[in-house]
Amino acid sequence: MNGAGWGPPASDLAITAAVAAGVLLATFAIAVRRDLHRIVDIAWGIAFSAVAAVTYLLSAGEGNDARRLLVAVATIVWGLRLSVHIARRSRGHGEDPRYAELLGKGHGNRTWNALRTVYLLQAALVWLISLPVQTASYSTEPLGWLDFAGLAVWATGLGFEAVGDHQLARFKSDPANQGRIMDRGLWAWTRHPNYFGDSLVWWGLFLLACTSWQASLISAVSPVVMTLLLTVGSGKRLLERHMADRPGYAEYAARTSGFLPMPPRWHPADSKPRR
Repeated sequence: MNGAGWGPPASDLAITAAVAAGVLLATFAIAVRRDLHRIVDIAWGIAFSAVAAVTYLLSAGEGNDARRLLVAVATIVWGLRLSVHIARRSRGHGEDPRYAELLGKGHGNRTWNALRTVYLLQAALVWLISLPVQTASYSTEPLGWLDFAGLAVWATGLGFEAVGDHQLARFKSDPANQGRIMDRGLWAWTRHPNYFGDSLVWWGLFLLACTSWQASLISAVSPVVMTLLLTVGSGKRLLERHMADRPGYAEYAARTSGFLPMPPRWHPADSKPRR
């Protein structure tokens, strides 16, 4: 189909769904063998990258070549950076408390619960959230001002995510900061600069898919779902529940925006207003 249609044919959508499932099922096999389900977080970005790469190949001769390349590169850069960062961050650590809690609540066989509630669910989410990448790749429309706006939103999101991750990693690497709350740099403006950046990335990719009202409609589910996952799903909500009892976190939360970057607020527990 072209820029006036819905996007990729059903056969190509089926192939990308199989690719997403294949990456997550391979990760499941490795996780079961190692008894470590936190490695699924590494596969998250890899699965998006795989879907983007396969979509680029499938859409050859169908969509505008510049748009095809742009959305593929943007998705792969974001996905691989995220996977490499998570792999480095989790090296030498045991199971993630989120997965331990989730799988501990399940009934029956723990392994099959993990397959159903973690891996197959994430495979479905990868395919669903990748819809802007898939629809944009089949559009024949030339690049325009909305595409460059989308690229700017994507770049801003990637910058927030990468800088936030780097600042937090550097903070944690200093033994003097053990037990302290990170409230510097971007983390003084939002409690989750990486999650905010992640959300912006997908709003930017959505704009790249807005080449027709049909493509816009079907692609809008992606940034909405990703933003909800990051704010009320398994991202911000679960992390803040885990952090709630940390000394100083309540004061940090009281003066710092929960998601959208905003100037830090003064809190009575502070000796002076924070700037």
